[in-house]
Amino acid sequence: MAVVFACVRCDAVLTAPVSRRALPVHAHQKYGHQLLPALMESGTYAVDPEPSGPPWRPRSEIGPDGAEARGVFAPVSGLSFGAPGAIVVAPGDTRDTVLIPERCGGYCMGLDGSDGPNLACAGCGQEVGTRIDDCSYWQAVRLDPRAVRRLPTDGPACRTIEWEALAEERPGTPPVEQSGRWDPRWEAATGAALAHLLAASEGAPVTVPDGLLTDMFGRALAALLPPGPSAAPTRKAALAGPGLPALTQAGDIALVPCHPQTGKAWQPHSTAPAPAPVVPLAAEVWTYLNSPHERLPVPATGGLPDDVLRDDPLPPHPRRPLRPDWAIFLNTLAHLPAVHQPWLRRIYDDVRDHPYVAPF
Repeated sequence: MAVVFACVRCDAVLTAPVSRRALPVHAHQKYGHQLLPALMESGTYAVDPEPSGPPWRPRSEIGPDGAEARGVFAPVSGLSFGAPGAIVVAPGDTRDTVLIPERCGGYCMGLDGSDGPNLACAGCGQEVGTRIDDCSYWQAVRLDPRAVRRLPTDGPACRTIEWEALAEERPGTPPVEQSGRWDPRWEAATGAALAHLLAASEGAPVTVPDGLLTDMFGRALAALLPPGPSAAPTRKAALAGPGLPALTQAGDIALVPCHPQTGKAWQPHSTAPAPAPVVPLAAEVWTYLNSPHERLPVPATGGLPDDVLRDDPLPPHPRRPLRPDWAIFLNTLAHLPAVHQPWLRRIYDDVRDHPYVAPF
């Protein structure tokens, strides 16, 4: 159902009515040096389960056991011990908030939140959250869960999207922008999925079908997994999910969608003794991969059908190979217990020490 968030001190309503969605995989991405759009769609909110903001503690102080208790299984520079559960909304969905002038620092073109909470309730002055809109960041407002409370609001109940209707109701995001850049959401989704794909491979070589899946994972798998013959047989990763045939070959790895509202990965219905391991993909990427988008190069008379290759505008083509987002790759891999395996830990350490080496 739709809700609003109100100030805990004076009950002033601070947001438009919003419905819950899963936190996007690119929520913590830093990309380029240009202004990025809003992280959340208008009318939606997400909850970030991870702690955020100060105080920060270095790994040397936390220790491996303390980090693992937080779900972090590989070395990181430090961890936030701020409040978990920040409510993330689009900046345009906030109401009756004001900026705190002395906390409006940023790196370049806007606010980056480095000075602490920079938004206050306009009615009573209570600090309520942080607006982030600097270059390189997806624009968002992060409301402090200790400073706001959720209130129901009038309106129709939010319907959960059925898996079978996912592609129809959540059309995919094209992978390449008109400028020829890969969409940063695809780079983020590829970085997260690559971490899961390596863990599912168990160190064996992995192949993917030709096309966009090769663009996403081909270079990375060739660079990070052992080349040529291996003691373990080659495994095949392929799309699986609602409306697709089940993967039946032993060793297959299923690339499945994450539900855009719940964030849960689709699970195959299999009676096999060893069902295929699943690799979660962002819904907007999976639905694009699962839909035909190549326009056919055939002549047409009369009208020009939508599925015919056009020369105006030209279909966008990437100017360079897709590079998985290395920071999201490392963060995802650090949260997987499989990173304890020596071969996977070596990959983690190599990428952490040399993040700008191919394929990243």
